Amino acid sequence: MHEKKIIGTKEIISIVDLELYDLDVKIDTGADSNALHCDDIFIDEQNFVHFKLLDEVHASYHGKKMKMPLYKIKKIKSSNGQVEERPSIKINVIFFGRKYKTVVSLTDRSDMKFPMLIGKKFLANKFLVDVSKEYLTKEVK
Repeated sequence: MHEKKIIGTKEIISIVDLELYDLDVKIDTGADSNALHCDDIFIDEQNFVHFKLLDEVHASYHGKKMKMPLYKIKKIKSSNGQVEERPSIKINVIFFGRKYKTVVSLTDRSDMKFPMLIGKKFLANKFLVDVSKEYLTKEVK
């Protein structure tokens, strides 16, 4: 059994496929899956998801229009109890100096403080969350 990495409730991630680097993320052990903030989300006839990464609050967002293959449409229950269908994509991320492939759902998180949320499926068997800590990724760099 390999040792699990201890992480805090707020961390930094880079999404290689979307050219988003050093993005602030909220670690949410109550959420099943990952979610990423984006705008103008739509799926075309060839099953590609189109979306825009533009947000004045989050400096990492570069305003680019992106196009990625649709992984699947997921039914997600938000923290307020509402169920919504969201497109999800498979992406490569760098987290704590290691590269991972993960699935992220795309949604409007403009009213949230963090542009990305990391959930239990990504964390399972790899990380332990210390709720008294934040930004332990900065110590790794």
